Amino acid sequence: MRKLSAILLFAFLVCFAGRSPAQEVFTKPNATHLTSFDFKMLTGGIILIKARVSDKPDSLNFVLDTGSGGISLDSQTVAKLRIPNTMTDRSIRGIAGVRKVRFSFNQQLHLPGLTVDSLDFHINDYAILTSAYGVKIDGIIGYSFLSRYIVHIDYDSLRIHVYTPGNFKYPRGGFVIRPFLLTIPVFLATVGDESSVHSRFYFDTGAGMCLLLSKEFAEDSAIISKRRKWYPSQAQGLGGKASMMQGVVKHVRIGNFKFKKVPAYIFEDEYNITAYPYLAGIVGNDILRRFNIILNYPQKDMYLMPNSHLRDKFDYSYTGLGIYAYDNVIEVEDIMEGSPAAKAGFKRGDIILAVNNNFSGDIQTYKHLMQIPGARVQFLVMRDGLPHLLEMKVGNILKRK
Repeated sequence: MRKLSAILLFAFLVCFAGRSPAQEVFTKPNATHLTSFDFKMLTGGIILIKARVSDKPDSLNFVLDTGSGGISLDSQTVAKLRIPNTMTDRSIRGIAGVRKVRFSFNQQLHLPGLTVDSLDFHINDYAILTSAYGVKIDGIIGYSFLSRYIVHIDYDSLRIHVYTPGNFKYPRGGFVIRPFLLTIPVFLATVGDESSVHSRFYFDTGAGMCLLLSKEFAEDSAIISKRRKWYPSQAQGLGGKASMMQGVVKHVRIGNFKFKKVPAYIFEDEYNITAYPYLAGIVGNDILRRFNIILNYPQKDMYLMPNSHLRDKFDYSYTGLGIYAYDNVIEVEDIMEGSPAAKAGFKRGDIILAVNNNFSGDIQTYKHLMQIPGARVQFLVMRDGLPHLLEMKVGNILKRK
C-alpha cells in the first residue's frame, strides 16, 4: 500500500508539473548606476539641473518635474539656439491655460555622465517662471526622461543618482507608494481640517508649494474649517498667473507620516487639470522635499525616506506682494487688496533696489527675507525716478479669523 501511494504521489507530481506554465523563472538584472550629479534647489523645493540639448554647446537650466507628462523647452531658448521645431495639433494644459504646442522631434539630452536619445521636446513659454525665480528656466524634464530610468533624488546632499531599470534594493527607513502612473503619478494622501478626506493627488515635484486643492473639492467635501481665514494670492504656471486663496489645513498624511498645520492653496480649476472628482489636487515639493525620493517608474513605484528636512518649519508668511525679475531689475507687479503689501504702500511698477539693506538684486534672497511672519521688512524702491523707503509687516496665515 505504501508503495502504491508513493507511485500515485509521483504520478500526481509529474502530471501537475506538466500543467505548470513554466519550469524556469527569469529574473530581471540588477539596476546599474549610470551617473550622479548635483542640483540646485529654488524657493518651494523646485529642483534645477544643468543639461545640454543635442549639438548645442550651451548649458541650460531644467526643472525636474514629476508633474510634466513629457519634456519641454522654453520658446526663447529654442529661438536663441535655433533649434528646429514644428507646429502640431497637440495641446497641453496647465493651471492658467490650454494651448497648442510646437515640437522639436528626435533630440538628445546631455546630462552629466548620461546622454538620453530620441526625445520629442514640446515648446512652451517659460518667461513667467524665469521672472518669478530670477533664474533662466530653459525647460522642464518630466515623464519622457523619468520613465526610462530609476532616479534617486537626495535632498540631503543635493544630488541626483540615475540607474538602469532592474532589481533595486531600497534602503531601510522609508516606505513604498505605488501610484497610478500614466504619465503623471497619482497617489493617495489624507487631508484634514474640519474633516478628514482620503483622496487622490498628483505627486508633483515641479509645484513649489505644499498643497493645492481644487475649489470644487474643497466645497463638496466641506473639508475646510470656517474658522480659518484665507488670503488672496497668486501662483505661476503654464499659461501665466492664476488667482488663488492661501491658508492652512490642519494636517496632511502621506504614508505613516503626518504633517500638521500645512500651508495650502485653493484655486478655481478652470482648465480642469485635477480632473475633479477624480483628483482632489496636488501635493507639491515643499512637502515632498522632506523625503529622499526614489522614482522607479519602470517598476511603477516610488520610495520615500524621511531626510534631515522632515521637521523643517513651514512657510506661514503672507505679503500679498508679487515681484518678478526682468533684465536684472526686480519689479513689483502684483499687490493683493488689503494685504501687507497694500498697507505698506507698494505700487505696481515699483523697482526694488534693496531689502533690509541687501542690495544683491537676488530675488531668491529677497523672497527669503520676506518669509518671517511678524517681521518688519524695509524696502528701498525706485518710483517715478525717485527713491522711496517702505516698511512692511509680514502677515501670518496661521492666524484665525
